[in-house]
Amino acid sequence: MNIKNTFLMACGAVLVSGCAMGPSVAELNQLTDQIIKTSFRTETIAKVERVTQLDETNRACSEADALGKPLDENTTKAIEAANFKTIQWPSDGKFIGDWKLGEQIAQSGRGLTWTDDDKAANGGNCYNCHQIDKKEISYGTIGPSLLNYGKIRGITDTSSASAKPIVEYTWGKIWNSKAYNACSNMPRAGHMGILTQDQVRHIVGLLLDPKSPVNQ
Repeated sequence: MNIKNTFLMACGAVLVSGCAMGPSVAELNQLTDQIIKTSFRTETIAKVERVTQLDETNRACSEADALGKPLDENTTKAIEAANFKTIQWPSDGKFIGDWKLGEQIAQSGRGLTWTDDDKAANGGNCYNCHQIDKKEISYGTIGPSLLNYGKIRGITDTSSASAKPIVEYTWGKIWNSKAYNACSNMPRAGHMGILTQDQVRHIVGLLLDPKSPVNQ
């Protein structure tokens, strides 16, 4: 959730609490845009556009949060379908990478800040929201635990035909989480250019390779 979303939620709470003559969502959007323009600036690779609504998916979900009303079923399905179309499947057909490299990417939170080198690879920062390795003692809980992710789903051979649906789902979820959950808090790692195809491939390996610590 970005800064604009937070501001909209705060304003929406005022509306829901009974301020019948309060500003409309459109007026709140305009006010928030003005605040962002006067309070934030681009600094090296950290662009001010990151704290604004980048597309209709973010805008629809932010407005739903601000008003305290979930998206209706038709809107939800439309958003998920539109995002599913943006998923870029591996150009070489290889979904599974090196889980050891995937672990390094998952552990790294570097990238996209104004002090980072724009030529350096970004991290996935997966531990910020998920438990992945049972040996970890510090991890986020915004997202579900991913311990035994592949084992729970019966993946003993990632190249088998039976594993294909889970392999493809895992890739798609990392690439664009909103293709499966319209207002997911999970970053759209591939879609937003945070991770490359190779990096996504390695994280899929971390989650599904039977030898990975995730599945031990």
